[in-house]
Amino acid sequence: MDLSRFKKAPKNLDFKELVIFENDNYMVINKPPFVPSLDERTADRSISILKLARETYGDVQLCHRLDKETSGALVIAKNPEAYRNLAMQFEHREVQKEYHAVVNGLHDFDSISVFLPIAPLKDGTAVRIDKAKGKMAETIFFTIRKYTRHTLVKCIPITGRMHQIRVHLQCLKAPIVCDP
Repeated sequence: MDLSRFKKAPKNLDFKELVIFENDNYMVINKPPFVPSLDERTADRSISILKLARETYGDVQLCHRLDKETSGALVIAKNPEAYRNLAMQFEHREVQKEYHAVVNGLHDFDSISVFLPIAPLKDGTAVRIDKAKGKMAETIFFTIRKYTRHTLVKCIPITGRMHQIRVHLQCLKAPIVCDP
């Protein structure tokens, strides 16, 4: 099955339609998959969440990022003080991130912790487990629901490495559905 048509950014995104919460200091958007959070250095740089946000709202700042392939809630600060406030909460690990993933196979994860070092490949497009050169990464997994051939998993990253959840699930022989 050719899945390449699903791995493209949506065209003509209306940024205001992505907003799910907004006040004087912050907005939360529902980031669609296959749209980078920040401008990319290598691929087509025509679209990013930061670029769209700044075109619509002026000088705003992403408080965190989501991997290009990931969809979900993304917090954007509307002023420098709001950004610093939330950035400090992230730095002091006062913000708990929770992700859900549909994985291949039937799995029973009851607070399964994966603690393995991750390093980027030389081209920077992917990561792998690398016990010699990698940076430590930890993720905790819980089974939410089993289906016929798939499992819905809650993923709690303790650290925040690129593609951490994806590579840790692969180590558990539970790759995310449709991942390469």
